[in-house]
Amino acid sequence: MTSFDKILSQKSIFKNLSVLSPHYVPRELPFREQHINEMMTVVSPALKGQKPRNLFVYGKTGSGKTCCMKRVMEDFVKIGKEHGASMHYVNCRIYNSRYRIMQKIMKNYVPELEKSGFGLPFLYEKMIEVCSKGEQMVIILDEIDMTRDLDELVYTLTRSNDEITNGGVSIVGISNKLSFKDSLDPRSKSSLYETEMIFQPYTAEQLQKILEKRVAEGFEKDVVESSAINLTAAITSQESGDARYALKLLNKAGEMAEQSGKEKVSDKDVEAARNKVETDLTIETTNTLPQMHQVVLYVICDLSISGSKYARLDGVDNNVLFSGEVYEEYEKACNRLKKRPRSSRWYKEYLNDLEVLGLIITTPSGKGVRGQTTLIRLGHDPKTVHETLKKNLFGSN
Repeated sequence: MTSFDKILSQKSIFKNLSVLSPHYVPRELPFREQHINEMMTVVSPALKGQKPRNLFVYGKTGSGKTCCMKRVMEDFVKIGKEHGASMHYVNCRIYNSRYRIMQKIMKNYVPELEKSGFGLPFLYEKMIEVCSKGEQMVIILDEIDMTRDLDELVYTLTRSNDEITNGGVSIVGISNKLSFKDSLDPRSKSSLYETEMIFQPYTAEQLQKILEKRVAEGFEKDVVESSAINLTAAITSQESGDARYALKLLNKAGEMAEQSGKEKVSDKDVEAARNKVETDLTIETTNTLPQMHQVVLYVICDLSISGSKYARLDGVDNNVLFSGEVYEEYEKACNRLKKRPRSSRWYKEYLNDLEVLGLIITTPSGKGVRGQTTLIRLGHDPKTVHETLKKNLFGSN
């Protein structure tokens, strides 16, 4: 009979699994020291009782944006209280509305807000009250573009400074989309006075150095062959430069090697882990999408499996879908869900978001196709996510 004692007594090639987690924030972040310094400089006025400028941080997934900001937050929070400054982190994929974001922040000051029944005006007044005592509040909004009522959120937080007498509210927005502010209402945009930072993806050489450091902390000595580290870095830089993907790939390669009874992690283990990690990441990303994004992706998967009728008529590859056809099916799917379909403008935004996440690829139709449209192709095997989306949206039936 298996027991925890037996499992724990078994020899492992891993020394510290948490170091390989994408959520681990190391004390040192190679190749991002300058970014951290810039972030600290931008938010530092709050520690002098002054309102910092709003900061917007852009970059692809896994380029170190969140990790750097959390590292800055660690140091800020240590000394913030004595300087009358606070910093709050909010993941906007989870807290995806103005109300939920403000409720999460204000629970730190008014514990009874855990209970429902407190309206937005109450939350707003409490924030004004707290800051008017001299507090400089810095709010980190990770994946800010996932907020449903983004205009209202930005306007509320920035304009609150007009009513705060002593302190202030500043925003640090983190986004994968460089163009996300383009969709803001002019009045929200005009209230922003911000600094912008862009994180470039990691190169193969940079990823190699990052992985070597994590391997030294996460695996037992000499377990991971240097060629396996180099291959992981090369694969990742070709795909996206996403450090989180590289760590997951190496972690999975280690797991698969250990399950096979191997004492070393080789190139073969990295290659074997590649498909498994890509599938896991696709499903993980899919599960965290807002509902309307999931509906659009579900329809694209569905049509990719059954084939586009328009593609057959126009002589286009069967794996390619026409934007108009996808939108028609999106409207039908919304009706099945008893949800109001969003306008074509919002639909285009959903397509942009799905492309940024690497779930689809879009191209203009060009010559040889009747009319002008956008052609859509899935970035992954449709069956990988179709069942997941079907269950999420329509239940197990």
